[in-house]
Amino acid sequence: MSVNHILVVGSGVMGRGIAYSAALGGYQVTLSDISPSAIENAQNEIEQLFAKDVERGRILSKEAKDASSRLTYSTALQNSAALADFVIEAVPEVMSIKKDIFEKLDQYTPSHTILATNTSTMSPTEIGSYTKRSDRTIAMHFFNPVHKMRLVEIIRGLETSDETLRITQEVAYQMGKETVGVNEFPGFVTSRISSLVGNEAFNMLMEGVGTAEEIDKAIELGLNYPMGPFKLGDMVGLDTRLKNLEYLHKTLGEKYRPSPLLVKYVKSGRLGRKTGKGVYNYT
Repeated sequence: MSVNHILVVGSGVMGRGIAYSAALGGYQVTLSDISPSAIENAQNEIEQLFAKDVERGRILSKEAKDASSRLTYSTALQNSAALADFVIEAVPEVMSIKKDIFEKLDQYTPSHTILATNTSTMSPTEIGSYTKRSDRTIAMHFFNPVHKMRLVEIIRGLETSDETLRITQEVAYQMGKETVGVNEFPGFVTSRISSLVGNEAFNMLMEGVGTAEEIDKAIELGLNYPMGPFKLGDMVGLDTRLKNLEYLHKTLGEKYRPSPLLVKYVKSGRLGRKTGKGVYNYT
């Protein structure tokens, strides 16, 4: 089976980044969302990203123009799904939302279509159970910002076929990504480590070990991380970080209990860059 048309469901930060990378990889891409305003915002952000990458010399002007021409935007999931050879779902990390999307995708897509979930913690086996094609369901964990981050974790479900794994790896490579295969277990590899580091940083901030700036600087310069845990959390979204920790706490135990300070930030609406204020102020 060859993949020509990719459908990305969800036009948030991850969805638009995946759509951008897939279009640059040569695929026909549809980015779908139920919200017309979200789609309009995503289109504007993607066009700005093309312009910035051309300006910075990352891609040629013709590459950007060709990739942009391969991208379409839609609020009609059923119509878009009918054309897809490969779907990448990028909706929030809430199982009930993913269940609804995958049940619809199972109805709307052709029988050959592979259904992938972009998730940092959740089970592709469980998500596959919401379809009649668990052998063609798989998890792809992209990293933010998608157009810069080279890695995709690929996680097979219990019934994911070898062919589905092979095609998924080919799609990731075509998008310019490196892949690692991970056995299904809550949090996979990177989310378990990142969640622990980010959560411990909040505990240290709460205890007065240092300021956010000092803790980030210590991690960046002392451990050679490209970005400190607070900068990363603000970029990913503190609500997303909290959801991941809650899931890992439930599935893996006490060491993932969310820091009370992180919970307080999320309750106050300080979610990071997307709200203008998280650990740092972006207004």
